[in-house]
Amino acid sequence: MDQVRLGRTDARVSVVGLGCGGHSRLGMARGATSAQAADLVKQAIDRGITFIDTAMSYGTEEAVGLGMRGRDRTSLFLSTKSWVSNARAETGADYLTPAEFTANLDASLRRLGTDYVDLFHLHGVSLDQLDYAREELLPEMKRQQAAGKLRFIGMTEVFRQDTEHRMLETALPHGEVDVVMVGFNLLNPSARKTVFPLTIKYDIGTLIMFAVRRGLNSVENTREAVDKLIALGEVNPAAINPRDPLDFLRATPGVRSQIEAAYRFCRHEPGAHVVLTGTGSAAHLEENIAAILAPPLPEEAQAKLRAIFGDARSISAD
Repeated sequence: MDQVRLGRTDARVSVVGLGCGGHSRLGMARGATSAQAADLVKQAIDRGITFIDTAMSYGTEEAVGLGMRGRDRTSLFLSTKSWVSNARAETGADYLTPAEFTANLDASLRRLGTDYVDLFHLHGVSLDQLDYAREELLPEMKRQQAAGKLRFIGMTEVFRQDTEHRMLETALPHGEVDVVMVGFNLLNPSARKTVFPLTIKYDIGTLIMFAVRRGLNSVENTREAVDKLIALGEVNPAAINPRDPLDFLRATPGVRSQIEAAYRFCRHEPGAHVVLTGTGSAAHLEENIAAILAPPLPEEAQAKLRAIFGDARSISAD
């Protein structure tokens, strides 16, 4: 398993991160039990994955705790999160008090069966919520950091709504967080212009979400997503095959699938550190690991992607 330095945390973690949310939630979204989900966590650890990302809202913290049981805790890098508002993400202003926010951290620690997490995130912060998060909750996170309950401070965006990364673009220059989770994929590479220059400048770790979601998991779904980009004027229809917009990727020597190409696109982007992948299947996990560990896409394919999707910014491809 390849390792990467996670920005100024100086932690060495696996480039493949096990994402325990998304559409699968370790298979629990499709009926898997906590024990079955825990087995998948164990298999991921056995495969060399050291970065595990979960959240209070995912409902997978207990399964992650079961999967980690009996393992060397210091060899794993554990990430979890709390919303900043009782309305969860986006524009909700029914904010958690610092005490309520810390109560969520404490509950996460109990479910995970650990006395600390390596990374605790302000989860799904919108631009409207940013000032409150910075002024009221970040100081509380620093107090809990001093108490030893968390090692590093993170922040995640609401990529489905904030596809141009306005929140992160505003937050990052303050230099208050160690790691961010950012949406990035070949149908919306806008973080290349707005986020990665800042994370590189301030040596902030990055976790890549939405590398492969619905818009990239089949030819039909990709066609639907690209049709939206064409309607928005962000993709030139003359530059693609409208029936199969990414056919040129699958025809590229050494590329085994569209999904593999999408993971490779993210993995080798300057400024990208950990690529999160979610699944409920051990076999699917192996396929995704192999894709993320594969070499960069050939420059000709990368150049064509830049020419077609370089200005795309308005969809998350979820």
